[in-house]
Amino acid sequence: MTVRNHATEVSEAIELSNAIADIYDAAIAPGVWQKALASICAFVGGSSAAIFWHDSASVSSQALHVFNEDPYFTHLYFDKYVSMNPMFPAATFVEEGLVHTSRDILPQQELEETRFYKEWIQPQGIIDAVSVNLEKGIMRSSMISIRMNVTDGLVDDQCRRRLQLLVPHLQRAVAIGRLFDQQDAVRSVLTQTLDHIEASVFLVDRNGQILFQNAPAELLLQDATLLRKDNQSLVAVLPDANRMLHELLAVPELDYSSVGVRGVAVPLSAPALERWYAHVLPLTSGSRQSASGLQSATAAVFVRKRVREAPAPIETLSRLYQLTSSETKVVDALLKGGSIKDMADVLGLSQATVKTHLQKIFQKTGVNRQTELVALLAGFVNR
Repeated sequence: MTVRNHATEVSEAIELSNAIADIYDAAIAPGVWQKALASICAFVGGSSAAIFWHDSASVSSQALHVFNEDPYFTHLYFDKYVSMNPMFPAATFVEEGLVHTSRDILPQQELEETRFYKEWIQPQGIIDAVSVNLEKGIMRSSMISIRMNVTDGLVDDQCRRRLQLLVPHLQRAVAIGRLFDQQDAVRSVLTQTLDHIEASVFLVDRNGQILFQNAPAELLLQDATLLRKDNQSLVAVLPDANRMLHELLAVPELDYSSVGVRGVAVPLSAPALERWYAHVLPLTSGSRQSASGLQSATAAVFVRKRVREAPAPIETLSRLYQLTSSETKVVDALLKGGSIKDMADVLGLSQATVKTHLQKIFQKTGVNRQTELVALLAGFVNR
């Protein structure tokens, strides 16, 4: 029994390491995302996957990378069913990095009553999905979703745990990938590409010795508020940030997963409305090492600023009055205008179901009419 458990642990560690390596390769070479998503599905236990963004304010969405999806249903979703997806906008309210399933958002029975389920989910043989918001805005989020079929079975604790292990690495890869033109990155030496992006970027070795810095990085060092140079070594001004940064830099890539659970990035500034973070991208695999152009560089450090956004009024309303996903969807549809029939058509629900949801919303919020509900929501705008 002990030998078998040890063998299982070793196998999982190898799968995890391979998936992480593929994820970081995809950060600078988008053509690798197919391979990365295949590795993720194999590790987590799903049949297909997609990285996409959804904007609930404009009811728009776009697939960034997909694996093993039927192109017909992918196009059908964006052409017809995106507005009917009952998971939104509630799914955009889920905190960044928190692994969740469709059942965490919406009871299965309610889901199965929708046109979205009957016409899009069921025909594909999808029985469950596990997702996570990699980045979250006011009404928009970028997420990865892994879908399960009958062969895979329902999402269990192991699926959640395994995806959680990958979350910090996925967040790093997505954040880093947005910082420069990826098409150019595929064709150009990394150091040449990094010289032309606005983010501050350092290429360093395991000891933090700076081997390359672009122009914004030089300005950051001159300012010396967040980072400084000490004997050619990159040093974070905050002691805790410096310790975390150098711990990340010192870890060999094969063991990189051991520090992944500590967080997506190193905070370089004290808690405030505006925060600065350092994202560390390992460069020790073959493809990333050759792209760096510097054989002794073991990591790229990307520094970016992030402004904390206040939640959207509809999210505040939903949390305050404990609205369900379906009720939140109805409120969202109400704000976009139209009659009960119009809302039912857009949401893929019967008019009777929409009326039932509205009555429950009225009871929870203490209003009696749709106009009062809209006025109540408007009160959250300037809070």
